[in-house]
Amino acid sequence: MTKAQDALFRTLADPTRRAIFERLCREGEKTVGALTLKAGVTQPVVSKHIGVLKQAGLVRGRHEGRETHYSAQLTALAPLVDWTTQMAGFWENRFDKLEDLLKRMDQ
Repeated sequence: MTKAQDALFRTLADPTRRAIFERLCREGEKTVGALTLKAGVTQPVVSKHIGVLKQAGLVRGRHEGRETHYSAQLTALAPLVDWTTQMAGFWENRFDKLEDLLKRMDQ
């Protein structure tokens, strides 16, 4: 596993951070205030989680007046997509070998 994959897994391992990221993916740009309304945690906690998401490259901020609007950066998930694709290929190969073994055992 690469450092980028490790960082993304660590970042998204926290359920609150993952929920914030998922919300930004589904609903688009949001301010910290808007994210706090449904987060179930305080504004400083949401801000801290946003900072971690930004550091991992999963979120980007856009300043508008006194507020910052945050958006999900889906391209940052590429290392995880690569990893899951590799793992899917690995398991498909294992299942194919198991299927072959079971067929030979039935003969």
